[in-house]
Amino acid sequence: MRDPGRKSLAQLENLCKQLYETTDTTTRLQAEKALVEFTNSPDCLSKCQLLLERGSFMSSKTTVLNYDSLLACQMPKPGTHDSSFYLMLFFNQDSVEYCIIGVTILSQLTNEINQADTTHPLTKHRKIASSFRDSSLFDIFTLSCNLLKQASGKNLNLNDESQHGLLMQLLKLTHNCLNFDFIGTSTDESSDDLCTVQIPTSWRSAFLDSSTLQLFFDLYHSIPPSFSPLVLSCLVQIASVRRSLFNNAERAKFLSHLVDGVKRILENPQSLSDPNNYHEFCRLLARLKSNYQLGELVKVENYPEVIRLIANFTVTSLQHWEFAPNSVHYLLSLWQRLAASVPYVKATEPHMLETYTPEVTKAYITSRLESVHIILRDGLEDPLEDTGLVQQQLDQLSTIGRCEYEKTCALLVQLFDQSAQSYQELLQSASASPMDIAVQEGRLTWLVYIIGAVIGGRVSFASTDEQDAMDGELVCRVLQLMNLTDSRLAQAGNEKLELAMLSFFEQFRKIYIGDQVQKSSKLYRRLSEVLGLNDETMVLSVFIGKIITNLKYWGRCEPITSKTLQLLNDLSIGYPFLSYSVRKLVKLSAVQFMLNNHTSEHFSFLGINNQSNLTDMRCRTTFYTALGRLLMVDLGEDEDQYEQFMLPLTAAFEAVAQMFSTNSFNEQEAKRTLVGLVRDLRGIAFAFNAKTSFMMLFEWIYPSYMPILQRAIELWYHDPACTTPVLKLMAELVHNRSQRLQFDVSSPNGILLFRETSKMITMYGNRILTLGEVPKDQVYALKLKGISICFSMLKAALSGSYVNFGVFRLYGDDALDNALQTFIKLLLSIPHSDLLDYPKLSQSYYSLLEVLTQDHMNFIASLEPRVIMYILSSISEGLTALDTMVCTGCCSCLDHIVTYLFKQLSRSTKKRTTPLNQESDRFLHIMQQHPEMIQQMLSTVLNIIIFEDCRNQWSMSRPLLGLILLNEKYFSDLRNSIVNSQPPEKQQAMHLCFENLMEGIERNLLTKNRDRFTQNLSAFRREVNDSMKNSTYGVNSNDMMS
Repeated sequence: MRDPGRKSLAQLENLCKQLYETTDTTTRLQAEKALVEFTNSPDCLSKCQLLLERGSFMSSKTTVLNYDSLLACQMPKPGTHDSSFYLMLFFNQDSVEYCIIGVTILSQLTNEINQADTTHPLTKHRKIASSFRDSSLFDIFTLSCNLLKQASGKNLNLNDESQHGLLMQLLKLTHNCLNFDFIGTSTDESSDDLCTVQIPTSWRSAFLDSSTLQLFFDLYHSIPPSFSPLVLSCLVQIASVRRSLFNNAERAKFLSHLVDGVKRILENPQSLSDPNNYHEFCRLLARLKSNYQLGELVKVENYPEVIRLIANFTVTSLQHWEFAPNSVHYLLSLWQRLAASVPYVKATEPHMLETYTPEVTKAYITSRLESVHIILRDGLEDPLEDTGLVQQQLDQLSTIGRCEYEKTCALLVQLFDQSAQSYQELLQSASASPMDIAVQEGRLTWLVYIIGAVIGGRVSFASTDEQDAMDGELVCRVLQLMNLTDSRLAQAGNEKLELAMLSFFEQFRKIYIGDQVQKSSKLYRRLSEVLGLNDETMVLSVFIGKIITNLKYWGRCEPITSKTLQLLNDLSIGYPFLSYSVRKLVKLSAVQFMLNNHTSEHFSFLGINNQSNLTDMRCRTTFYTALGRLLMVDLGEDEDQYEQFMLPLTAAFEAVAQMFSTNSFNEQEAKRTLVGLVRDLRGIAFAFNAKTSFMMLFEWIYPSYMPILQRAIELWYHDPACTTPVLKLMAELVHNRSQRLQFDVSSPNGILLFRETSKMITMYGNRILTLGEVPKDQVYALKLKGISICFSMLKAALSGSYVNFGVFRLYGDDALDNALQTFIKLLLSIPHSDLLDYPKLSQSYYSLLEVLTQDHMNFIASLEPRVIMYILSSISEGLTALDTMVCTGCCSCLDHIVTYLFKQLSRSTKKRTTPLNQESDRFLHIMQQHPEMIQQMLSTVLNIIIFEDCRNQWSMSRPLLGLILLNEKYFSDLRNSIVNSQPPEKQQAMHLCFENLMEGIERNLLTKNRDRFTQNLSAFRREVNDSMKNSTYGVNSNDMMS
């Protein structure tokens, strides 16, 4: 009789063969389903062992299919070592193939445990990852390094596919170990240059041993370039280990070995011709300064030679601008940090940056200028098109260029004069070719950008009069060039050069315009001598002149228009703390011209053009925000001046009203006129932060023009290009910013304004819900964005403190009820996942919910059970959100709900003549029917406080006391579970921590009692963390997060 076990193993092997080799889709799917079931079976591990013993390589592949998920389930459980035992079976085989499988499993396991997934709460993921880190990760890293040492000690035959695969998998495994998120910070690639690897203290021995670092440098030099990027990636992580892992002497020794390894690579740079190697090596160089101080680097024995080699490497890299352009960021980052450290370095050893930094600056500037002709000639992609990348590099150059600034300035003056003279000669020549003109314009574009950057790099405490005079030389040249290019705008203009000018003006404004600038600055003296600009007022007139010129000639160029208006907006900032600069600005005739003539006749971007898209009108809001601020400087209570300013907008409203009054009208024209108008008004409303001016605006728009906005929502609710600007205007009007919405005691305007708000929310909400099914990729634009604005609008109105909401029910007014019921309808139309997937929706929803639970808890209590459970579920999910604002808002909501429950429960147990109202009674009943929701949130909050990097501990503490008092038995069970999960010798300490947590706490939620609990909780968290240190045990995640 055959062994049934062997029969099942044969079936497993057959299923694997079907999965790997069959071309029939149905057969493959059936095999995959059966193997997934196998991974979930209790005897999976033992069968894996038998499969390995059979020796079939196809059997071994079975383990790769299921081992990841199996180990991910088992490894985190305290005290489980079976999985590690079975895993070692791979390394006890004589075959390289088995070893590859073992390494691959470890690599994938490490990677998967490091990544949070959507199937588990974040807190549970961190619990699993922490347990894996403490129990297994260092052993895996040590195993990987040992295997790499064995491999490097042998003459590997990398033509052998199996040995090639083993080395690749070992490097991936090592990198995954070093790339592990050790403390749950979830760093992303955007913060790459700031990343510190938080290696646990228990790993110290591996990094104090110089052979670990040397291993990877030796591997780099001994293996083919195709492997080198992974080796360098490991070195990048090793170079980034936290400083506190070493004492000063150990750190100096580690840094010395690291610098020696870098020097060896620079002396043998052949492999760096590979773009991937080059990129990783640039990252490694950047980490030298991000993780170590200049004072430490200069003390390294070979520092003079190394800094020379790095400088030469950087200069060569910059000169070859077309090779790996995305890697330049890391080299510039290194030199930026080095240059920024010069004023603070106290070491006696020379840093030599005064020698090499000017070389780097010169290489960057000259290489950008030389690239212009080649790019135009060969039709290559122009780096200037990527304004984000250019700005990032300029920010770095601003610091590098200020080091030995005299040399930088002399170079820029020389290059600028050459290009400007050539450009002027070409413009005067009748036979000049367009290519030659384009080359000079491209060179001047780079120079204007760079001049703006180095001026923006001025640091007040480190600047001298001589440097300010040098800035004056550069500014004079750019302004002279501007006069030349502006004089030609009627014939031709260069968009990139204009954008560079605006970047220059922005930097100049930040450094030399404002009350904090000494007007005796040598820069102003130079401007007076060369250009006749004797004071700041005359300089401001140049700014405004440029702004008006751009708006006149570049009104149809969105990038230039938006940046020009942003410059105007930045200049206008200063109200209500009126600076002298803003007062000077308002007195300029050009500014008065704008305040009196803001029409499409003078500013083409304000026109209603049939070819323009509705979304292209966003810049109008910025324009009117700036005009609104400037108008307020001298407006006071002058209603005539206000009405004069509003004439163009009044005419636009009247035009829309006229269209709406007819049965047939040009819908596109009406949309364009209205959208432009409401964008203008939103800018004005945002700027009017004072009561007097805002009341003028309110009385102008209400009641005359509010029906037009309501009508627009009614007609075009399905078109977000129309509804979004209207809803945003309404949200701005009801926002009581700076207490501007203060109505007289005899005025009903607060109530009337809320009625209009309620009417708009109700109309939009009821209509948007008729859209039906919306495709997932369009749901935010078509539906959720408008709903989010409605939530923000309702929150602003409810928390504005200008309406007594009790009067609505008292006088039978249904405005409040309509708004709140519409909110519930909209909320129930949104899946829970969407509430957290869209950040703006999250913030608007949880902010509104916070106001409702604080001031309108009777309304929440009156809702149907399913709605209450939906809201509580959304709070529960929000507690673990990555957005701290959302998490804090959820804590506040939960605190209000728990406090309400506790008060009602306390009242229900007392002998009172007044019984509980119906809503409170029903709410209590619902909570008693579903205690698991509140208990789950108690577990979540406690788990976050004990085990997570809790960034809002105070907020978490506020609802926790109420949760404990409402669930005392559950809290007692939870406490016992946590205590019992600790090692026997630590149980008493953990029990004492919980005793101290509740010491002196009374059974009430009075402020004094809450504050004492918050203090106890801070001590509790410290004591628990101390108690759990060096413990491989933890709280059973099933108890905590079930």
